[in-house]
Amino acid sequence: MEPRIGIRNTKSMIYKGVIIFFAFVITVPLIIVLLYIIKQGIGQVNWNFLTHIPAPVGEKGGGIVNALTGSFILVMVASVIAIPLGILAGIYLSENPGTKLAYYSGLCVDILQAVPSIVVGIIFYLWLVKPFHSFSALSGAVALAVMMLPIVIRSTEQTLLLLPPSLKEAALSLGVPYHRVILKVIVPCGFAGILSGITLSIARVIGETAPLLFTAFGSSFLSTSLFKPMESLPHVIFTYATSPYDDQHDLAWGASFILLVFVLTLNIITKVITRKWKIQL
Repeated sequence: MEPRIGIRNTKSMIYKGVIIFFAFVITVPLIIVLLYIIKQGIGQVNWNFLTHIPAPVGEKGGGIVNALTGSFILVMVASVIAIPLGILAGIYLSENPGTKLAYYSGLCVDILQAVPSIVVGIIFYLWLVKPFHSFSALSGAVALAVMMLPIVIRSTEQTLLLLPPSLKEAALSLGVPYHRVILKVIVPCGFAGILSGITLSIARVIGETAPLLFTAFGSSFLSTSLFKPMESLPHVIFTYATSPYDDQHDLAWGASFILLVFVLTLNIITKVITRKWKIQL
């Protein structure tokens, strides 16, 4: 028996070493990209960069306050649309897993999650931009909301399905109405998973460029109107990175660094809050 145990331990150590090696190989390119963005972008960030609009072509200086404001507005409006709808749909799918409507709804959610972002942008260009003959922030926010929906729906559904049935049964046995059981017992118990899905969906769309090229379009001016074109961080990066001017390349690197910080912050917040609110079932 001892030789067999020794062989098993040796194989286990070999497999473990191979897994660690390939995990390291996968991580190295990511670290290189992150370090390069930080190196190129951190030097461009200052107070003027964060509080001024872009300077005219040929002039030095300028900033991305229009893109920062635009991205914040677009993501907030998209969240207002997607989060309530996504949570309600996720609750329905978790509470009615065997119905035909739930089956086909889940199938549609999976298909929607696989749709490329540029296709979403083209669809909402045809639905919201072309009929009104104008690009607008609202059309961009709706496009982002549609991209957020599948993540919010699936995270809510899977989280609630993990909860033990005894929670709902105990509340119902006390005479609590069904809707209050869902809102006061089930959803709070699954808060960590739902919140994780929400923050991941925001991190997913905050860096999307393709839908905004066809909807919000972008603007060199600071705009807060939902019915006019609006700038965003991904669009600024795309526009200035392809520009022939070095000053605009610097703005693109600075915007890339800011966007990277936003995404990393969202992921860190997700991990921290999830651990804090995690319920041992």
